[in-house]
Amino acid sequence: MKKISRSSSSGSSLDHTSHDIHSTVFPYFHQWRKSHGNVYVYWLGTEPFLYIADAGFLQKMSSGVLGKDWGKPNVFKFDRQPLFGNGLNMVEGHDWVRHRHAINPALSPANLKPMAILMVESTTKMLDKWRTFIASGSSSSSEMEVNKEITALSGEIIAKISFGTSRENHSIKVFEKLRALQMSLFGPNRYTGIPFSKLMSMKQTLKARKLGKEVDSLILSIIDERKRSDDGYSQWDFLGFLLNKKTLTRRELVDECKTIFFGGYETTALAITWTLLLLALNPNWQEQLREEIKCVMRDKELDLTKLPVLKKFGWVMSEVIRLYPSAPNVQRQAREDICVDGMIIPKGTNIWIDVVAMNHDPVLWGEDVHQFKPERFEEDINGGCNHKMGFVPFGFGGRMCVGRNLNVMEYKIVLTLVLSRFSFSVSPKYRHSPTTMLSLRPSNGLPLIVQPLQGFKGVS
Repeated sequence: MKKISRSSSSGSSLDHTSHDIHSTVFPYFHQWRKSHGNVYVYWLGTEPFLYIADAGFLQKMSSGVLGKDWGKPNVFKFDRQPLFGNGLNMVEGHDWVRHRHAINPALSPANLKPMAILMVESTTKMLDKWRTFIASGSSSSSEMEVNKEITALSGEIIAKISFGTSRENHSIKVFEKLRALQMSLFGPNRYTGIPFSKLMSMKQTLKARKLGKEVDSLILSIIDERKRSDDGYSQWDFLGFLLNKKTLTRRELVDECKTIFFGGYETTALAITWTLLLLALNPNWQEQLREEIKCVMRDKELDLTKLPVLKKFGWVMSEVIRLYPSAPNVQRQAREDICVDGMIIPKGTNIWIDVVAMNHDPVLWGEDVHQFKPERFEEDINGGCNHKMGFVPFGFGGRMCVGRNLNVMEYKIVLTLVLSRFSFSVSPKYRHSPTTMLSLRPSNGLPLIVQPLQGFKGVS
């Protein structure tokens, strides 16, 4: 955080901020689409991939294919093994069915209430820190690196959800090492798919392996401690639920904890971060959301049962995920031959689905495709997209995101509390440069001018 004067925040121009990001995020695919269309084959090192940015083709390809019958490209499974192991997003076949059945109930709406209370507590603590910081200076507003703040908040929340509140020190270490592991695996100078690529970046490879083993060791110590404790199997958190089910091995528990920990904080933190940018650029939507908070919550404490009634929050979330999807692409591998319009996609074919391209395709969305218009989702859950497979925010088919209920709940809770206490605009220092590091993120962070609201009663 950094103090600034009121005058320095005035008159900042952000006309240069464009939401037409495909050429920036995936420049090669953007160029190749012009030459080869929305379906073609390209090579990643020695690995061929079928590129898809065609909603109709995607529907035909995926119809009738069960979740267990999709695999992951071997090149990515090997590349990401230290981060995910054989967790749900990497495991295949009948093992995928077994893992999914074990995890689904843990993240069902019925089990989310205790998690919601923790979200409120952690978010309130962060906002109290913001208010104290701003009050300590001479200005009525402050510049804050909001991406960093929201990432830390989401990491704290998922740590408590994963392992409970009594192992906070261990959880923080897991979070920090997973972040470092992500930077090591998905930073610059990677040679995915190229023979002997691990030898070409040996220092990076060894660092990733070391961090992966350290994360495994931390999680194993938490598991063993919980197994020895009297209440280890009865606690409501994710690990406690899986221990009680007794369907996963010790190694599988580690991999699922890593998967939910990484996916749980990363996707939600980025969705909230991009939302704050878009609301800062569109203050009229800040006001619309505040009015909805007042109408639904009626100036009382946050009522978790009324979160589904916050319809405009849902529109905004869908539009943010459309413009800036946390998962900018989806990878699959065909485990059986697939027939599309008489063409056979052979078993073992790697598939790369360009989510950003489809979300920004004017053929699917119209000429206003690059504009922030949450109202497009008012009457249509697909936002007016002219093909139901053109918008797949949480995956498609049997491989839908298992944590989507958790993500939506955290998104609405955090934003409701933030909007009830603060207004925000974009700092003149912000430089718009979305980039991918497994997920889609602002490469230069998100500095915002944050100012406490005076007289607004939304929720307490």
